[in-house]
Amino acid sequence: MTRAGTVPGGSAQCNDEVKTATMTKTIRQILTRDFLLGFFAQFIFATALNILIPTLPVFLSRLESKETEIGVLIGAFSVSSLILRPFVGRVLSRIPERNFMIAGTLLFGLTCAAYLVAPPFWPFFIVRILQGIGYAFFSTASFTLIANISPEAHRGQSVSYFFLGYNISLALGPSIGMFIINHYNFTVLFWVCSGLSLCALLITYKLGTRQIVPSTDSPVEDSLFLSWKAIPPSINGFFFFLIWGALITFFPLYAINQGVTNPGPVFSTIALMLVLGRTLGSKILDLYSRESILLPCLIAFIVSPAILVFSRTLPLFILVGVIWGIGHAFFYPSLIVYVIDRAGSSRSQAMGTFTAISDLGLCLGPVLMGVMIHFTSYPVMFLCLAFIGVINLGYFYFFLREKK
Repeated sequence: MTRAGTVPGGSAQCNDEVKTATMTKTIRQILTRDFLLGFFAQFIFATALNILIPTLPVFLSRLESKETEIGVLIGAFSVSSLILRPFVGRVLSRIPERNFMIAGTLLFGLTCAAYLVAPPFWPFFIVRILQGIGYAFFSTASFTLIANISPEAHRGQSVSYFFLGYNISLALGPSIGMFIINHYNFTVLFWVCSGLSLCALLITYKLGTRQIVPSTDSPVEDSLFLSWKAIPPSINGFFFFLIWGALITFFPLYAINQGVTNPGPVFSTIALMLVLGRTLGSKILDLYSRESILLPCLIAFIVSPAILVFSRTLPLFILVGVIWGIGHAFFYPSLIVYVIDRAGSSRSQAMGTFTAISDLGLCLGPVLMGVMIHFTSYPVMFLCLAFIGVINLGYFYFFLREKK
């Protein structure tokens, strides 16, 4: 029997209403006007970037560039980004992020059009350097913006939501790029990327000018371009991007050599896993320790290139995309929040340091693996990437994670 005036299941219903109200309040705290503008600017900018991921190696290959040249030209993109990011991070402590985001989209759009008149090697190399500068401006500033406007109690969830813009663009961009070059030509491709950059510029222009909060760090720490607190976890980002940079450069060529004319669906699979992981599992980043999330992700980055050693067909490539995408979904936002937590108030410098070290890996990956392919083969290169994943896991387990 139930007492008079009570409703069976009323307590459970009340709990559900409280949870719903709490969730709604959290989402409202995260999805501010500037967050949404930054999200859509990131999405459109990243779509232009991801359209070029599988198509630029094909473009260079059709111009009869060798694997070593392709590796250098693709990796050159990250050289300027690597050099400039600490500087950008340092200046962002005094200049609003919006200014750098506008400059980045403008420069990126101009360099996309410049590909039309810049043949390999040196003209193309210079354009890649300039495009890397644009990317450094935009991405460092956008990451810093989100780190600064995110509520501290839900920072992991906020960062995870923000990166959905990049993830969705990764699902669409590579397939769109391959479709354009298969049905039209590279001229159309580069003009599409320029147009998308212009759209990102118009959205970025509507961002509010955020008031800069002075850093509370010590004068010594505040006077440095690098954030020493951010360097230890950034080493994990370096190894991760070394593997990722090599994969996105040479996997499209390997897949085409195996008879897969459009490797775009593999990137779409990775992006789908990223979107699902970050929409359905974003709360995990604020519920569990960073170490417990990062460890299984690092294992996924060993398994994925190891499977590629034996892969020759699209279904196996898709399997690799699933495993990599699941690991990537939780690894990157969790590592960024880990860096922010360690940085204290010097978030802009920490993001500049983290993204610069990550870009070093993104730069070295194509260059080193391009040389390895030249002297060995694609399977040997994938095996080497798996071994780098083992090194990354070992560094995290023995040197970075907190000992309980």
